[in-house]
Parts: sequence; C-alpha cells; structure tokens
Amino acid sequence: MPKCSKSEKIEDALLWECPVGEMLPNPSDYKSSLIALTAHNWLLRISATTGKVLEKIYLASYCKFRYLSWDTPQEVIAVKSAQNKGSTLARQAGIQQPVLLYLAVFHVLPFSLIGILEINKKIFGNVTDATLSHGILIVMYSSGLVRLYSFQAITKQFMQQKLDLGCACRWGGTSGTVGEAPFGIPCNIKITDTPPLLFEVSSLENAFQIGGHPWHYIITPNKKKQKGVFHICALKDNSLAKNGIQEMECCSLESDWIYFHPDASGRIIHVGPNQVKVLKLSEVENNSAQHQISEDFVILANREKNKNENLPTVTASGRVVKRNFSILDDDPEQETFKIVDYEDELDLLSVVAVTQIDAEGKAHLDFHCNEYGTLLKSIPLVESWDVTYSHEVYFDRDLVLHIEQKPSRVFSCYVYQMVCDPGEEEETTDKRSKTDHNNFKF
Repeated sequence: MPKCSKSEKIEDALLWECPVGEMLPNPSDYKSSLIALTAHNWLLRISATTGKVLEKIYLASYCKFRYLSWDTPQEVIAVKSAQNKGSTLARQAGIQQPVLLYLAVFHVLPFSLIGILEINKKIFGNVTDATLSHGILIVMYSSGLVRLYSFQAITKQFMQQKLDLGCACRWGGTSGTVGEAPFGIPCNIKITDTPPLLFEVSSLENAFQIGGHPWHYIITPNKKKQKGVFHICALKDNSLAKNGIQEMECCSLESDWIYFHPDASGRIIHVGPNQVKVLKLSEVENNSAQHQISEDFVILANREKNKNENLPTVTASGRVVKRNFSILDDDPEQETFKIVDYEDELDLLSVVAVTQIDAEGKAHLDFHCNEYGTLLKSIPLVESWDVTYSHEVYFDRDLVLHIEQKPSRVFSCYVYQMVCDPGEEEETTDKRSKTDHNNFKF
C-alpha cells in the first residue's frame, strides 16, 4: 500500500492563500496553504505558517502524476500526469498506448474534486500534449496546431460518475474510499466522442496565449526562422493588430517570452534578458474596429557598459588592431532577468534579477509599481542561485517561495515572509490611506 511519509519527495508545489469574507465548511480551509505533489502520487495541503499537513489525498496508481498548475488562480488547480509512453516491449512491437496523459482537477475553496480526465489519442488524434487554463482544455500537436475546447462542456457531457473525496465508491468491480490509498481516484471523465471545437490556430512550438480587451491571442508564425517573433491578433477575425508584430532585439542563449498581463488590464508583458516591456492594447484613433500595440513602460536591468568592449589593441610593431566582439545579452556576469510575476492583492510586479559573481550566482527580488513600473523595493535572496539549475519563484501577498530543482530531481524550497517594519509603521500609520509598499521587509 502506498504510504505518505514525512520524508516524502516533493515533485511540485503551489501556494494557496486563505480566503477573505467566505464561509467555508472546515476551519483549516481558512489557513494559507502549500499544495504539494509527492513522488508517490500524494497530493498534500500543508499549512504555510506551521508546515503541518492539513490534508492528504492519494491520487491513483494507474499513472504517474508530476505537474501542478493553476487552471484558475486561487480557485481551480490541475494536476497533470507524465505522458504514457508504454513499455519498451510494447513500443518495439509497435503497440501505441491510446491514453497520452491524465488531468486531475480540484476546486480549492473548499478543497474538493472535480474529476480526472483522460486525453485519448483515439479521440483527439496524434496529440503530443494537453493542459488546462481558465476553464479551457488546450490540446497540442507536433505540427504546431493548437486546439481549444470547453472543459465545463466536456465535464457536463462525459463525466461518468460524480466522485467526492472521502466517500465510499464502487468502481470497476472494486470498492474503496475516494482519495485514500490504495483506491485513489478513478478516472471519471472519459471522452467518447470529439467535443465541440472552440478555436484552432497553428504556432511554432505550440506557443499560444489568449487575453486582452477585446480578446486577442499571441502566436509565433509556424516557421523556425520566426522564433522570437510574436504576432498579436484579434480573436474575432484573426486580424493582426497595428504594431502587432513584436520582436525584441537581443542576442542571447535563452529566448525572450511574452504573455498577457495577469492583472486583467489587457496589457502584455514581454520579457527579455535585460528588459521587461509592458505593452498596452488600445483602439486605433478614428477606427474602433482595429486595435494597436504601444509601450506602457519598460524596466531595464542595472548594467554598466563593458569598458573593454571594442577597444583597440596596439601590437609590438605598433600596428593598431581593433577588436570587435559583443557580449551576450544574457551573459551570466551581467544582471539578467530570469522571472517576472504579479501579485494581485498588492498590485506589484516582482522581477528576479541574477548576476554571476565569481563561482556562484546572486539574485535579488525587485518589486515594481504595476501601474508605472517604478522600483519600490529590492530584496536580496540569501541563497545562491546556480544558473544551471531550474528555478521557480512565487510571490503571493506576504510570502515568497523559491523552488530550486537540482540534478536527479532533488528540490529545495526557500520561504520568505514579508513583515512590516514597526518603526516605519508607527511613523506612517496616520499618513497613509492605502498600502505603503515601502513599509515592509523580509
């Protein structure tokens, strides 16, 4: 029987903040929590303040769950399995597994099961990946094709049986308690026919973003030479916005990235190694049917021009030789932007900047005004930052999480908590009518 131990290896984690002004069934539902996925398919809800396990759910034994993500931030989470490659013997015999992966979907307020959905190649064709975002099932193909379906419509049409965590269940000739080992959670959403298609588009490496007011989407044209070029188009008629082709002029090993701002302003964030551009989408003057892209503000990395760059060299014979070379924009010895996030309750943009100093990297977390881009606070991270490792940084209200993935899937999690400076608080209590972002420390 699978067991959940204190030393359980964590595969992925999310931060769930306590709700305000809502009536929930259990006292523990009001606690800010970490949602953690373990290597043995346990989903844990852990108190963000005490580290105590508040709830644990055994997912299943029929697949390996590996990834956690928000479908709708602070409302719905999706747990995605690793892709089902089948056994070596089956692959050698040319036998393909029809089910590519599974998606387990949960409400978080209170924590409850929606269902587990299978992505079947017999229904969707030769699909290579799938995910959930804002209630939309996004299915991707090797050709670059991206298709969108309504998860709500799929659930309504294809859910075989409603399941509740902690309740007795009989499924496939066996009985058990939903969410407890070894029974786990049966796959209760099985699509038997192609669901109605909402939208489809072709994009390089399946890169696709949707957002804005009115709805627009961002793609990269499906040609390798177009990598790093982003097209912003209207969803209603696929027309390209004015100034809708965005290309950041940078020379770097890692690509820049772009996405719609999560603050629901309809703006767009374009991140490169040495700059963060916030773009706005607005109507073209005298033509309300067309929209245009313009710059709202830019955040620049703190860099000094290399004094030795392009300096001439005098040889022993007196001949002057001019050296022409350029440093990469994401050279580790220069301050480079790695992560950009947004905190909705404080209305702050957080930017992680990293510089390689001697043998180790040092990072700092900068907080910027979301409206104007002004730098409000810079917090150095205590731990070193190895640029060869995978890193994630989450900022939610008064907590900052830094998750570092080392070789052999060894994870370290660093937690910072924001507190008010008592001295500054006394001086500013009577002066401010809203949150003062300069009055905190970690």
